[in-house]
Amino acid sequence: MKIFVTQNELSNHLIPFYNDKSTIGFVPTMGALHQGHLSLLETAKQENSLVIISIFVNPTQFNNPEDLKKYPRTLQSDVEKIKKISTDIIVYAPTVEDIYKGKTVSEHFNFDGLENQMEGKYRTGHFDGVGTIVKELFKIVKPTNAYFGEKDFQQLQIIRKLTSKYKIPVNIIGCPILRETNGLAMSSRNERLSSIERKEASIIYKTLLEAKTLFKTKSAKEVMNWVASVFNENKKFELEYFEIADEDQLLPCNRKNKSKKYRAFIAVFVNNIRLIDTISLN
Repeated sequence: MKIFVTQNELSNHLIPFYNDKSTIGFVPTMGALHQGHLSLLETAKQENSLVIISIFVNPTQFNNPEDLKKYPRTLQSDVEKIKKISTDIIVYAPTVEDIYKGKTVSEHFNFDGLENQMEGKYRTGHFDGVGTIVKELFKIVKPTNAYFGEKDFQQLQIIRKLTSKYKIPVNIIGCPILRETNGLAMSSRNERLSSIERKEASIIYKTLLEAKTLFKTKSAKEVMNWVASVFNENKKFELEYFEIADEDQLLPCNRKNKSKKYRAFIAVFVNNIRLIDTISLN
């Protein structure tokens, strides 16, 4: 298995693959890989001549320094997991210096308002950091296809906007959320939960499923009030936000429009560990 830690080495290795007969599949991650990440790799492997995964904890997308410090870094075990899928997958695991060249700051982006909703309201500068690293990785790797999980649906839409506005020639592919047996969306942050917290966190997906049912007959505001009441009654979990928004512009749903697709978005804290999830409501 080839592991590159500098962009120059990776770029030189990829030169022979930039041709009409080859396709490059790319899976950007921050490591601490779980089955959700691996499913992206498996899809990329099926659909491309070559697959690359990046493992890089990007400092510019963390608005909480403590969260950055605690984010799991498990490169060796990540590599072992990747090997079980294929030893042909290329790993790009750069340093902060290799990516940012001594200037660890974000570029500022205008994503036509997508960045101001949900996560953007609560994580100042987060999507500038996301846009900066994804744009840079696309420049380095030059992939044909890039794969992202739908758990971070807002991020997925923002990356689609990024490629459109900056005319980056890469096909963005969203892949379904993988869940643990109790419905909890797979996430690297789940590793920080105790076994009891992990079990009890099933409340997040159960609430989303019920919200989807309620949305068939209730208004968005009524559903939001119901969700708030669920977490008011469960003191182990702190609801940061629950939003119902249209999938295209991510604007809050004030009145249902039959021509729009809606999605519920949620962020919850358990013992200072932040978990997000989403579900299509149509």
